[in-house]
Amino acid sequence: MDWLIDLLRPFNTSLASTIVLYSVVIFVGIWLGKVKIFGVSLGVTFVLFVGLLLGHFGYTANPDVLHFLREFGLILFIFSIGMQVGPGFFSSFKEGGVRMNALAMLGIGLNVAIMLAIYFIQGGSEGDTSISQMVGIMSGAVTNTPGLGAAQQTFLQVDPDGAAVTQEMSMGYAAAYPLGVIGIILTMILLKAFFKIDNNKETAELDAESSSAEMAPHKVTCRVTNDLINGLNMLKLHTLISVDYVISRIERPDGQVEIPTSKTEIHKGDLCLIVCPAQDEEIFTRFIGPIIEKKWEMDRGPVVSRRILVTRTEYNGAKLGSLHLRDAYQLNVTRVNRAGVDLMATPGLRLQMGDRLTVVGKVDDIENLASKLGNSMKRLHEPNLITMFIGIFLGIIVGSIPLKFPGMSVPMKLGLAGGPLVVAILLSAYGHKIHLVTYTNSSANLLLRELGICLFLASVGLAAGKDFAATVFTPTGGIWVLYGFIITMIPQLVMGIVARAKYKMNYFSICGMLSGTYTDPPALAYGNKIANNDAPAVSYSTVYPLTMFMRVVVAQLIILLFISVSYTHLRAHET
Repeated sequence: MDWLIDLLRPFNTSLASTIVLYSVVIFVGIWLGKVKIFGVSLGVTFVLFVGLLLGHFGYTANPDVLHFLREFGLILFIFSIGMQVGPGFFSSFKEGGVRMNALAMLGIGLNVAIMLAIYFIQGGSEGDTSISQMVGIMSGAVTNTPGLGAAQQTFLQVDPDGAAVTQEMSMGYAAAYPLGVIGIILTMILLKAFFKIDNNKETAELDAESSSAEMAPHKVTCRVTNDLINGLNMLKLHTLISVDYVISRIERPDGQVEIPTSKTEIHKGDLCLIVCPAQDEEIFTRFIGPIIEKKWEMDRGPVVSRRILVTRTEYNGAKLGSLHLRDAYQLNVTRVNRAGVDLMATPGLRLQMGDRLTVVGKVDDIENLASKLGNSMKRLHEPNLITMFIGIFLGIIVGSIPLKFPGMSVPMKLGLAGGPLVVAILLSAYGHKIHLVTYTNSSANLLLRELGICLFLASVGLAAGKDFAATVFTPTGGIWVLYGFIITMIPQLVMGIVARAKYKMNYFSICGMLSGTYTDPPALAYGNKIANNDAPAVSYSTVYPLTMFMRVVVAQLIILLFISVSYTHLRAHET
């Protein structure tokens, strides 16, 4: 059994031993991460702690393999996140999202301000805790692994021999992370007690507002009673009613049902099935006629309703109006579902791979359109590796561009973290305009993201494990935990109080916003549990894209600014 003992012994850096070590660290870390303590689990982050433990007992990986897997894992993780958040990144700045994102930026600013205040109060560059350690502590306090990776990668770009410094960042991150998760949940509990929140009342308010449902497609049946529109065709009617809507079907007084085209006329006594935003319903009751309660039979006649998947690449980025569905196919598209969200089927809406079109018309016409658009679930299961590696290629190029700013002696680079993130966001948001297929099903994206973060965390843990116990389980480590808890709690409390006291935000939405600002899934899970609705998830997804981007950029900027200042002082001293 010597071969097995040799394979599993510490300090063996052979390739086979390194792969075995990574496998053990990752599967044990994921398994332990599923264990819940008081309903909260640390999830995949436990891979870091298992790596630290094994690293402490002398287990190490081949240095070249460790460095490659750490950087490649970070790229996979960051790129997958960018592809996930990209479609909603720019829309998150609209209307209600502006306030939430402003509060999230306030939280990020307070995190940085408190971290810098602690750094200078404890002695600055002469103190016991360096700025690199403080950046690691801050990343752990806000439970943001990409920020840690970006800071480490940025430091190594400037100082390739700074591995020891990046390991200190990892130890600071590990020291602050557990209380970071607990601190977010504790903030939710304190806000609930301070403002005397009643869960039932908050739920009732959400139901009453129905703000998210107002913009979703809403169906209403109106009887035509207005003499002024008698005999008008659909094209003319659209010039008179300026809001977004679709007349899906028309039932004549004799019971005949038609799918209207641009030339179809409406007459008094017709029943029109209208799809429009809920807040625009009154326009149609005033302009067309009263609302009629009618159940449209979609599956029992010549007119049926079906869903069609867009799976052919030639229609990726095509405008819905360019399909000429009413004239060419005698069909109506009433709504488009994209990533679980219903969108109004306006002529200017650009289609994307994976869109689900709700189409009304005759069966034969629908089948013709389905064959044209693809409608193949199997096609959606195929991974788009071309887009992925084009994105990584472009991301590394963008991340390598030196950006010089006044007052900084060291040029800034987005690096292997920021570059792929920026490119992934832009590709997923606008890739369809150049007919680049950016669709990736959720399970494939999750696989890449989890694989990347596991490789990164395992590498970080194994590299920093040797000195972790000697640093963290000391008075210095206890101080780091305290620093992290302060950085966690104060911004969360300020955001929560401002959101509730000034803006009267719903408590469940605040819980999601707090979780999203710290990009923390365990805290979101807790918020979803107490809310029993999707309000926390909606607000989490609203602030998550911008927050994730800013966490990565801010961590890099802090490192670059302080390195630049240090270089400037060193040159002045030498002079």
